[in-house]
Amino acid sequence: MTRIIVSSLIVAALSAVLFLVPASAMTHPKLTGTAGKNDAFIITLKNASGTLVKTLKAGTYTFVIHDDSTLHSFALDGPHGFAKDFTTIPFKGTKTATLTLKKGKYKYYCKAHESTMFHFFTVK
Repeated sequence: MTRIIVSSLIVAALSAVLFLVPASAMTHPKLTGTAGKNDAFIITLKNASGTLVKTLKAGTYTFVIHDDSTLHSFALDGPHGFAKDFTTIPFKGTKTATLTLKKGKYKYYCKAHESTMFHFFTVK
């Protein structure tokens, strides 16, 4: 009886490990956006190495957006009518979303200050 219980526990443990491995292997590259740090009129989107995003490969990315001011927002527009509002005024905090980006030109910006707070990047 003890042998059956031990065997069952081993099978359950191995099943749990096998179930978790694919989940951790499916992580997506992280992009970190910031809007209005210290109420400044600055918006950025950086890759894992801390560099401003200029080009990306088509695929799925996890966006972590830090909206540090109630004066600003963080929005993303792309090809074929793609639009995503990560934050809106007066939200202040962090939002996370996973998006699949297709080939084309994208613009991230603050909706309230779009003429000065924006950048572009290209997905190839």
